[in-house]
Amino acid sequence: MEAGSVSIWPRMEPFLLGALQVAPTSKLSLHYLRKMATYVRTRDGCFPVLGWPMWRHIACGKLQLPEDLAWLYFETFDLLIGHTPEERLEWAECLSQCSSKSELDQQRNKFSVDTLQFLLFLHIQQLNRVSLRTSLIGEEWPSHRTRSPSPSDREAKTSSQNKNWDDQAHLSFVQSHLVEIVELLVEPGQMSHSGQALRDCQISLEAVRSLGLLLEGSVCHGRVVQPVHRLLTKGPLQTSAGYSALTRSFPLHKLLSCLQHSLTLNPFGITACLRSGKKLAWAQQVEGAMKRAKIARNTHLAPPGSKMVLMSQVFKQTLAKTSDKLTGANIKIHRCSDAFIYLLSPLRSVSVDKCRDSTVVLGPVETSVHIHCCQNVRVVCVAGRIAVGASSRCTVHALTPTRPVLLPGNTDITLGPFHTFYPSLEDHMASVGLAVVPNAWDQPLLLGTEGLVNTSSNPDPACYRLLPPAEFHNLAVPFQMEGDTCEVPGGLPPPYQAALDEKQKRIQNWQKTVMEARLNKEQKRQFQELVEVKFHEWLLETGHRQELDSLIPPTITPLKASDGPAMDTPQVNDDKYIRAGQAVGQSPMAC
Repeated sequence: MEAGSVSIWPRMEPFLLGALQVAPTSKLSLHYLRKMATYVRTRDGCFPVLGWPMWRHIACGKLQLPEDLAWLYFETFDLLIGHTPEERLEWAECLSQCSSKSELDQQRNKFSVDTLQFLLFLHIQQLNRVSLRTSLIGEEWPSHRTRSPSPSDREAKTSSQNKNWDDQAHLSFVQSHLVEIVELLVEPGQMSHSGQALRDCQISLEAVRSLGLLLEGSVCHGRVVQPVHRLLTKGPLQTSAGYSALTRSFPLHKLLSCLQHSLTLNPFGITACLRSGKKLAWAQQVEGAMKRAKIARNTHLAPPGSKMVLMSQVFKQTLAKTSDKLTGANIKIHRCSDAFIYLLSPLRSVSVDKCRDSTVVLGPVETSVHIHCCQNVRVVCVAGRIAVGASSRCTVHALTPTRPVLLPGNTDITLGPFHTFYPSLEDHMASVGLAVVPNAWDQPLLLGTEGLVNTSSNPDPACYRLLPPAEFHNLAVPFQMEGDTCEVPGGLPPPYQAALDEKQKRIQNWQKTVMEARLNKEQKRQFQELVEVKFHEWLLETGHRQELDSLIPPTITPLKASDGPAMDTPQVNDDKYIRAGQAVGQSPMAC
């Protein structure tokens, strides 16, 4: 078997979930990372595991980063690691018992990460570095994408404008920075005085094992995905990579050459999903507005960490779904408008990109929910992390153990407490390791182009506000499902619960006033008609009429197969379709 039969590609999740969508600080440039790589290898307590106290010392003492930013990188890296739900719940319980900064520091001091993988994680923050050449003339030259794009390529590029989802940008980044990436793994004794690796230096197997954070692959386009170190030490790549079982190491120049020749586009990335993923059928096909809507997935063949569902251009529709096809998937909701989307399953991550005038209600999201370039969008979620960037007039109702990250370009963002439930919500939360405490929904971290923004000394009311209790209402998920959750997990913050109690009291007072009016039968009829007229006027003025109308289950008619390779037809016993009201069968729109 020849070495050419082995493919190696960039993993999706480190770029999707790990690279903050903001230009990185100059203190994370290659110059400083090389210094850090040498420092951690020559100091006790830094290698092979780096604890929070030593990273705080390096970040705050050496690199002059604010402590909150240093913790943000440490915490973001931890989101990528495959902790069990039980481990995450145990960590949440420890944090919830901290009542002071010193107690919180004591817990954080127990926190540690793989040193070499953390170095690689810091390096890929350069993914969103703004290039002067790119800003002036567009895509950098020379480029690995100079050929004329096919229609599928153009479609993929349109659907993945931000680099975190763009698998071609991931490949280009790894190809362009491969030497730098591998040199960060070289031991200090094999470095020149200028900080570069000597050509004849050796890289240990343990160091190459760290590349598994960024790279994986398979043999003969097989479905079995393997870590990169396993591919390099066995079979056809062992010789070309120069691996010696005796010294358990690789010659640097051979390892680089082998990787460069084996790198290819991720076969489970967004490009492949749009080109050959399963196109999901709609419960109803609507002429005009819905004609361009597209939903595709690769969950039937992708390995864990690469499963994705893409939803694009949903317009003036309600989409509601709970399904094993969504569980553990990375979801991208793209260019949807005037839509109501309910994805009530445990999810891996969610990106809401370039949407407007829509409501998105999510099941528990294990890692992050990222809202990017949206207008007038409401997102309701329990999530490991919330991030909002370049968006306006958006409202986020969240339950999250980490501080929401507000990236540059936001205006008029409203943060509110999580305010809904559905019957299986708490079971779903437990399955992804999310608890009701700690809950930091109201403690945002503002990340500007020059680093952290100090909101205590320089508050920016144009950027965000906390939802005033007087404007607060609960959200009802309008579907029948099985489960035991019957209230908002963890309850509401006292000011918001008091506001709801006051509104309930006003309703009771109104009902009492109507009863005491002692209207006769004709007066009651006239009064009822007047209330209904005013109510329908309010529904039209607020846009809620469309939301209610879209909950009425349509008559299901057979659908013709699209031009896509395969279609999922709506099957009640194949997926758990949600029932709206008392209607049995399909959701308002099922995928």
